[in-house]
Amino acid sequence: MLPRAPAALGLLLLLLLPPPPPGEATKKPTPCKRCRELVDKFNQGMVDTAKKNFGGGNTAWEEKTLSKYEFSEVRLLEIVEGLCGSSDFECNQLVEEHEEHLEAWWLQLKKKYPDLFEWFCVKTLKVCCSPGTYGPDCLACQGGSERPCSGNGLCSGDGSRQGDGTCQCHLGYQGPLCTDCTAGYFSALRNATHSVCTACDESCKTCTGPTSRDCSQCEAGWAREDGACVDVDECAAETPPCGDTQYCENVSGSFVCEECDPTCVGCTGKGPGHCKECVPGYAKESGQCTDVDECAHAGGICPRRNENCYNTPGSFVCVCPEGFEEAEDACVQTRPPGDGTHPWIRPQ
Repeated sequence: MLPRAPAALGLLLLLLLPPPPPGEATKKPTPCKRCRELVDKFNQGMVDTAKKNFGGGNTAWEEKTLSKYEFSEVRLLEIVEGLCGSSDFECNQLVEEHEEHLEAWWLQLKKKYPDLFEWFCVKTLKVCCSPGTYGPDCLACQGGSERPCSGNGLCSGDGSRQGDGTCQCHLGYQGPLCTDCTAGYFSALRNATHSVCTACDESCKTCTGPTSRDCSQCEAGWAREDGACVDVDECAAETPPCGDTQYCENVSGSFVCEECDPTCVGCTGKGPGHCKECVPGYAKESGQCTDVDECAHAGGICPRRNENCYNTPGSFVCVCPEGFEEAEDACVQTRPPGDGTHPWIRPQ
């Protein structure tokens, strides 16, 4: 029996840990998964300890020494010590419960049963099944253990002692053995051993081949024309499908409504170059709605005398210049230009 000090430490740490949150028990791995993970770690340990601590020198001595180390209890102990973290109680418990099995396999049975998973998890502990089998008695999955579900799906419980062996088909497949094609797929190959379903063209709801001419029925948004399913341009309909402030953009099998440019009153496409009319403050120039510079109006546009005009997008503002203040019909000067004093302070 190999020494197992870390297991006691793992138990102590487990007792000190806070309780798991509600529902954690439902996430607990199955016995098969725990066994598989342990075997994976053991196999990795074998890789990590291969030719360990030997790095050149007398080749004949190395070969002789390595040969002894390869099957030694020393190497087994190194592998086992690295299987579980100190706080992984379940892993340590599993190793402690079945340490004698691992030791027997390592020292006596490894050559006869080179697959540790098959010998340990399937044949000895009986917590897993061989690939392609399922359930308490490891029965063959639907379609056989060699190619469960015809290779087109997942067998419920495959490789475990659980499940019912039914097929969960991949996308495009259906039927008890996943050999039939779903709508939107056609049978590209089918014989006694294989079934291959391939996606129809996007224009087809059902089809017999890969092109738009192979559609048995057109998909919504498509219509048959000259023997093929072609896209319906909903944007060309007599009654526009979009609102007054939107334009229609045709896409394969459908359409989208996009907002017009803010400078437009109605539009036929994206940007200010596709406006039907312009909003106030904008006018057509070289085919685009551009801002009108109201301040460039001959004779001025501001109502007060001496008032400055500043153009803004789609509008303008009138402001009295510095040193002036607003009166009823004019901007009245309150101090001479350049005079930095306040109008209410008398110069000395």
